[in-house]
Amino acid sequence: MIEDVRLWLKDVLDCFVKDSPKNSLKMEPDERAFDEILVGFSSGADPLYNDYKDLVGPFHWTPLEIFSLTFPELAIEADQITVISWILPHREPTKADNRKESFYPSRRWVHARFPGEEFNNQIRLHVVEKLGGIGVKALAPVLSPHWSMEKSPKYGFASKWSERHAAYAAGLGTFGLCDGLITPKGKAHRVGSVVTSLVVPFSRRPYDDHHAYCLFFHDGSCNACRKRCPVGAISEDGHDKEKCWAHAGVTCAEFAKQNYGFDGYGCGLCQTGVPCESGIPVKILRSKPGLFA
Repeated sequence: MIEDVRLWLKDVLDCFVKDSPKNSLKMEPDERAFDEILVGFSSGADPLYNDYKDLVGPFHWTPLEIFSLTFPELAIEADQITVISWILPHREPTKADNRKESFYPSRRWVHARFPGEEFNNQIRLHVVEKLGGIGVKALAPVLSPHWSMEKSPKYGFASKWSERHAAYAAGLGTFGLCDGLITPKGKAHRVGSVVTSLVVPFSRRPYDDHHAYCLFFHDGSCNACRKRCPVGAISEDGHDKEKCWAHAGVTCAEFAKQNYGFDGYGCGLCQTGVPCESGIPVKILRSKPGLFA
């Protein structure tokens, strides 16, 4: 019997990131994609998941919906489900390379986006396997054959499961002007989650505002991500996803193939070279000294 499931799960994730040879950018010379992982937990019964149906779109799954879709033979209630969420902060060399760029992403950034996400998938599968080893059902929503991209009535490009919104529910971070999730390790990162029938005490959310960590929404003092965007996809009204995708997913994909010999894409300029790149801006922390109490 596992005495503390939270500590056990955090150890499972931490050890895999530290020890797995699959944690690689697949560059020469070989280097790791990530050095650490932040972990949080939310309840399948958290009202936020129903709120996301209004916020993102009616297609967005609640944890109970995707769990029941995957395991239809099991009778289960929402409060018997836990969402395990994690953040994989990018390493300093990855951020430093992209910080220097002004239009296209650096080679390291594109590798962190693709081989990095391949490793993130390995984490998802590893967690599901470890939970299965103790007789617990689990699934990774974004790896589900039922997962698909969708169109949000309010926000455009979306999907049936948002890793960032699950991480927000788990207390791991809040959203910035560019829609990036600002965490205690900043917003240059990858995000993942697994839904399980293992009941785990949920994490406390140290915020009650989904923009709590963003300086722009804090006092209007920052527009750094807007200024970093090379195609004007960020404004004081928010993030233009279609304009962003045209640059990151098309223009930068062509650049990566021609210059890096790599079928990948990305941009990430709004995630680097900004005050929230590697942490919550100090100004906010000083104004809210009890934020992490």
